[in-house]
Amino acid sequence: MSKSKIRTDKTCLNCRYVVENRFCPNCGQENTDTRKTFHHLFIHFFEDLTHYENAFWRTIKNLLFKPAALTKEYLSGKRLSYLAPVRLYIFISFITFLIVAIFPNTVNSLESTPKKESTITTKNKSFQSKISKNDSIQNHQTEIEEQNQIFNFGYESVEQLDSIQKHAPESEKLSDFNYWMNKKIQIVKENNTQSEIIEKFISSFTHNLPKVLFVFMPLFAFFLWLFHNKKRWYYFDHGIFTLHYFSFLLLIFLLLFLINKALSPFTESSFVTFIQIIVNFIGIGWMIYYFYPAHHRFYGETRLISFIKSSLLFFINFILIIIILSIFAIYTFINLH
Repeated sequence: MSKSKIRTDKTCLNCRYVVENRFCPNCGQENTDTRKTFHHLFIHFFEDLTHYENAFWRTIKNLLFKPAALTKEYLSGKRLSYLAPVRLYIFISFITFLIVAIFPNTVNSLESTPKKESTITTKNKSFQSKISKNDSIQNHQTEIEEQNQIFNFGYESVEQLDSIQKHAPESEKLSDFNYWMNKKIQIVKENNTQSEIIEKFISSFTHNLPKVLFVFMPLFAFFLWLFHNKKRWYYFDHGIFTLHYFSFLLLIFLLLFLINKALSPFTESSFVTFIQIIVNFIGIGWMIYYFYPAHHRFYGETRLISFIKSSLLFFINFILIIIILSIFAIYTFINLH
């Protein structure tokens, strides 16, 4: 609580409303002198920071270990003790994808694979040089062949596609869409190595994934609305539940990502690898299981009805997100350069 002296002027400086007490009943601003001492600013900053930290950690604790607790508290009117659902989701989403973007994509490039040197021993250095060059050429050709096999869609070049479209019989020509799609694939192959394609794809996919999730969340809330009583539950209620659930998923993903990054330098140890597997198993298992108790506690239905509904919802949304991510993956690949 601020100890500043109340202004004698009863007009609020923010909204010009008449203030009878310390706080304006219209906008909530404190009616105190605008000229503050450094001591007051320091104390005020510390109080705000402490309050924010308490609300933040209380929110995170409930989000992780008490399914649906935040949603029930928010809808019951207890909102100042926790972070608002939209602010919570934006904050976790921003931190998650920022940290993921900071760490470089570790892709095992074919080009970075060390060349296997010849073990033939001879006094003829010229012969050794020829063997080394021949091995290098063969290795390079093998790499190109492996790359073409991975990204082989039946055509070798843009020229081949153009030739087919111009000279092949009508029955062998591609449709406009197939021609455009295959031509785009060939352009990407010709301008990038396998590792570059993978790195660019991962970078673009990760960068735009928050947009995909943001689009998917209203659909998730819509299916919740379809499965529950329209008179008792508004779409707004399902929206708050969805925001908290997706915040939880992103937070678990972030924690697993950080743990795996921290343990990655020590994966040569079988014990560390075992710990990593256990942590991932628990984290992913909790992500999958979390929806069931959250749904049961929030909607208050019997365990059997809640289990049936949540299972159907989980299955429908799982299929839907796979379809959306697949379309998004194809779109991402098409837009590579």
